[in-house]
Amino acid sequence: MPADSRRAVDFEAATDLVDVFLTQAARFRNEPLLRGKVDGRYLPVTWRGVERSALAIANALINQGIEPGDRVALISENRPEWFIADLAILMAGAVVVPCYVTNTVADHLHVLDDSGARAMIISTPKLAKRALEAAGQARVTPWAIAIEDPALHQNTGIDVLVAWDALIARHADRPRPATLAAIEPDDLAALIYTSGTGGAPKGVMLSHRNILHNCRGAYTVLKGIGLGREVFLSFLPLSHSYEHTAGMHFPISIGAEVWFAESIERLATNMAEARPTIMTAVPRLYETMRTRVLRGLESQSEGKRKLFRRTLDLGLKKYHTPEAMSLGERITDGVLSLLVRRKVAKRFGGRLKAMVSGGGPLNVEVGLFFHALGVPILQGYGQTESAPVISCNVPGRVRMHTVGPPLRDTAVRIAQDGEILVKGELVMKGYWNNEAATRETIDADGWLHTGDVGVIDERGCIQITDRKKDIIVNSGGDNISPQRVEGLLCLEPEIGQAMVYGDRRPHLVGLLVPDDDWLRSWSAKTGKQSGLDELAEDPDLRKAMAEAVGRVNAKLGQIEKVRKFMVAPEPFTVDNDQMTPTMKVRRHILKAVYGQCLEALYRG
Repeated sequence: MPADSRRAVDFEAATDLVDVFLTQAARFRNEPLLRGKVDGRYLPVTWRGVERSALAIANALINQGIEPGDRVALISENRPEWFIADLAILMAGAVVVPCYVTNTVADHLHVLDDSGARAMIISTPKLAKRALEAAGQARVTPWAIAIEDPALHQNTGIDVLVAWDALIARHADRPRPATLAAIEPDDLAALIYTSGTGGAPKGVMLSHRNILHNCRGAYTVLKGIGLGREVFLSFLPLSHSYEHTAGMHFPISIGAEVWFAESIERLATNMAEARPTIMTAVPRLYETMRTRVLRGLESQSEGKRKLFRRTLDLGLKKYHTPEAMSLGERITDGVLSLLVRRKVAKRFGGRLKAMVSGGGPLNVEVGLFFHALGVPILQGYGQTESAPVISCNVPGRVRMHTVGPPLRDTAVRIAQDGEILVKGELVMKGYWNNEAATRETIDADGWLHTGDVGVIDERGCIQITDRKKDIIVNSGGDNISPQRVEGLLCLEPEIGQAMVYGDRRPHLVGLLVPDDDWLRSWSAKTGKQSGLDELAEDPDLRKAMAEAVGRVNAKLGQIEKVRKFMVAPEPFTVDNDQMTPTMKVRRHILKAVYGQCLEALYRG
């Protein structure tokens, strides 16, 4: 695709997210903006089609009494209707309240009560069931628009508008709402509830200005790759601030096309279909893909394995010491790009310009693995409170052990205790209905206290060393980074998930979950076909896992070594509340569930 930065909106002139969309829709009217899969085929929705539908739903919201500043909950999986609903809410002057599809009734009730949402837009009958049950218990009873027929078998007491297409048709010819011209840059655009690794979620207030700052910064980072008519593949939840900005509003701002993945299980197939040029992903995806690449290599011939190892070696040398590569090595590296790297690239669709990693720390070894294989991973950093991106590695200047330099017009400094502080137009307006928490997070001078600890290197790149609250202080007073130890554990083929424990204790112990593919292979070899809940106490399984822990301990300092461990009887998942939707371990939940067992390891 030829570079064409003219597809990007004029960020200096942009005032709000609706203005950006309408400007782009006027330019690219009959080009596809979205592609969703229907009956096994990806079908396009044009910019004009999205504009028409969003304006119609905006009029429907206003007709039902929604006023500027009202909150509207959006409960849907990633699909074209999400974009339409999100834009419609903004066009009505209202505030989008994204909700995770994994939310329980209690989760929905907390969001509805805290936000005071007056309406909901819900996609499937399955999601409608939980959402409507919560709505019936809410202090302010919202009404709802259903994207799909919710198939209600009894009166819920909630006013539900159905027939999405008919609703659009009914309001399509109405004049553009007056609210379009009344939107101000500092108006609230989204109220995003942090998934939270600890405690009840808080509503982060993000303005149009906050999110536009991120879009402008992302454009500055990526314009060096030759931005043209880009294709995104969306699979992280749009309810999370990372995908909401980077997977929706940023693609709109650069005139891109967005395809929706069917599921994480179908991601590889959808990559081949969409052939994306830019993707956003969380570190867990890269860890899983690395494991699968290495496992697939085991079935290849020795010759192919040798070529792969040589490709890795030369790729790493080119990263670390390019000046030390001989002419012969450079020639060999070029040949290996054709023989090996091109095949790896095809796994990602064959035309990736950048994969941005965020939502958690990317293990350096994982990042270098893909970098050496020619997969361009750019590690970034941020949090919901910063809309969410704070920094990102720049193409051609990747420093894999860092999260790159701050975005354009973003001030970052390190406090005396090592905490990373951030200031600029990206900083949230505050926490909804929680002035005390806002004052704790944003100081009187406007600096956002991230809760992350780090340093800024000589090139201006941020290096995260840990979370302030996650640092383990053992009984000897030593500070230990649990994320570093857990990251190394999860690189072992036997280990899928890990949490280490040991605050105010003499040493670390671990809670481990076997890698799913490895466990199936191990079960087939040993003839032990029981589920993980029964195998967790199996001595042979523990012995195999202990070997992996031993390999990791050999790389760790004395205070970081995991002395004992237990095998969890089930994986950490979003459904059991032990992971956030962006695949971060919820330590407080795991400690509540397994705390007594972990403590028993110190007595055994």
